[in-house]
Order: sequence, then structure tokens, then C-alpha cells
Amino acid sequence: MALRSVKQIIPAMETSDGAGVRIKRSLGQHQSVRLDPFLMLDEFGSAEAADYIAGFPSHPHRGFETVTYMIEGHMLHEDHLGNRGDLRNGGVQWMTAGRGIIHSEMPQQEEGMMRGFQLWLNLPAAEKMTDAGYRDIQPEDIPEIAVSGGLIRLIAGTVTVEGTTHQGAVTGRSTEPLYADLQLSPDGQVTLPVPAGHNGMLYLYEGDASLGDQALRRSAANVLGDGDRITVCAGASGARLLLIAGKPLGEPVVQYGPFVMNTREEIEQALRDYRDGRLTA
Repeated sequence: MALRSVKQIIPAMETSDGAGVRIKRSLGQHQSVRLDPFLMLDEFGSAEAADYIAGFPSHPHRGFETVTYMIEGHMLHEDHLGNRGDLRNGGVQWMTAGRGIIHSEMPQQEEGMMRGFQLWLNLPAAEKMTDAGYRDIQPEDIPEIAVSGGLIRLIAGTVTVEGTTHQGAVTGRSTEPLYADLQLSPDGQVTLPVPAGHNGMLYLYEGDASLGDQALRRSAANVLGDGDRITVCAGASGARLLLIAGKPLGEPVVQYGPFVMNTREEIEQALRDYRDGRLTA
């Protein structure tokens, strides 16, 4: 077994999206800054209503999945399929755009903290035109694994920790995504497997932590090198960080805004379909 180390750091850049929601974007800040199969990772967090109140009015997607993880706050998802989901503290919305979905994500609060993440997960070419789908995952449906160094919330994937194998709320995706929220106690330590050959990263969003003798950078994609496991150590105040990994697709990526396909011709078709009202047909 080989421990992974940090091979690259991609600091998140402050920007805005939707109707003016303030975010920090690491993966996806430029189209060349991706980690196959992951296209984008946004962190949002503010107690100022002006930074989030306008939300994300109705907009289209095709060709990938979005995973929204709410740490604090309340947001409502609605889409053309008639799905309606309340995203609250600790919940996840997993949306498969497939051949096309039109949805909105609107804050349901006018004050207080709203904090969380949205991850874009690419679909292989063979699945880009699959039917759209949506899962509203409640906080109590996300397995929580108590370990000697703290707590792991396992959103997606399968991990073996301290001799026991656990399954996350989402499994069975072709990219085999592993998505975990690691909540480490002061000076806590945890060792987790990360499959060899999978691309992976750690995103520290609270406290201090290190990977071996390498300090992790806050609000940045700390991209992992080769290996098949990690050992994360928290500082004196503890730490919270995301572990995200997946099987790379190795396929061409052509993106135009909310459409992610494999060729320019497929993007042009998506634009025509949206213009002509056929995106979701």
C-alpha cells in the first residue's frame, strides 16, 4: 500500500454565478482546470443575504450530474419533471441532467448563514443522453461513521475504515465517485483507502489539517498524487474537509456553459434543442 501526497494545489477564486450568488470556485475556474471526472467544485458561504438571496433561477443542463451538499441553510430545488426538494442542513441533492433538465435552486431564507458546496460530476459519453433524474437525500439517510479520530459522513462510494466496510448514500455510478465529509476532532487522525487509479482531492473548509507532513490549504483543491490510501491529521482546533475521488473517464470534454458533451457538434445540437424546446423531450 502507498500513501498519497498532495501533488497540486488549486486555490479557489471568488466569483459569482446564477443571479449573483457569491461563490469560491476551485475546479472549473477555467475549462482547463478540471480533475477527471470532476468538472467543477463551488463553495458558497455567507451570512449576508445579498450574497445569495437572488439564487439560481430556472436554467438548463445537459451531459453531467450536479451534487449539492448543504452545510447550513435552506434552498428549494424545482425542475421540469415536477420534482421539488428542500435542501436543509446536512442534506444532499443529486441531480442527473442526462439529455436535459431545466431547474431552479432558490434560497428559502432572507437572513442567516447559507453554506455548502456544489460539485459537477461528468457522465461518460454512453450516458450523456440518458433520462434526467433527481434524488433528494435527507441528512438522516447519509451514513455517519464514528472513527477514533472523529466522524465521517459518507455521501457516495464505499470505504473500509478500521476493518469495517461502509456504503454511502449513493453507489453504483460508472465513475465510482467517493464523496465524504471528514469531521476530525482536535489532533484527530484518520486513514482511508482511495482506490489506485482514481483521481482525488481534499478540500479543507474548517480548521487546520495535514496529509503526512504537508499542510492542506484552506478553500483549495488539494489534488492527490498516486497511491491507494491517505492519512489525514487535524490540528489543535480540529478540521472539516471533503474527500472527493472518482474513476477518470479519459474522454474529450467540450463545455459551453451548462452543457457538457464530447464534441462541438453535440454542443451545437444541445443549443438548438434548447432554443427549439426539445432539450428535455
